[in-house]
Amino acid sequence: MPQTITKGVKTLLAEANAQVETLPLARGLTLHDDPGHVFVDLRDIREIQRGGMIPGAFSCPRGMLEFWIDPDSPYHKEVFAQDKTFAFYCASAWRSALAAQEMGLAPVMHLEGGFNGWVKAGGPMAERPAKPG
Repeated sequence: MPQTITKGVKTLLAEANAQVETLPLARGLTLHDDPGHVFVDLRDIREIQRGGMIPGAFSCPRGMLEFWIDPDSPYHKEVFAQDKTFAFYCASAWRSALAAQEMGLAPVMHLEGGFNGWVKAGGPMAERPAKPG
């Protein structure tokens, strides 16, 4: 017997986009180096290695987000303790919409069109910084 899915991805994304602020791409292009904003790249390391990332963005694989945000987690990253606005992005603005809705981090938004939209708009790109040490 096939599995029954009670909420498909279209429904999940519609719900997330109704609740989470979407950062318009044109505005994102002006904010990526604003010290009051932290762009968070949720893509897998292989995606970043293949295509680059937004300069100055913090790389946080989607699978680690909850652990890195929560200050009670042994994996907490101080970047998420800052009093700044977080702009999540992924390849196509799907994972970022769901992630921004799920965590309850505030203030948070997700980038319209994701990294693919950023590239199409001619936004600046950089390679992922090497790990120190």
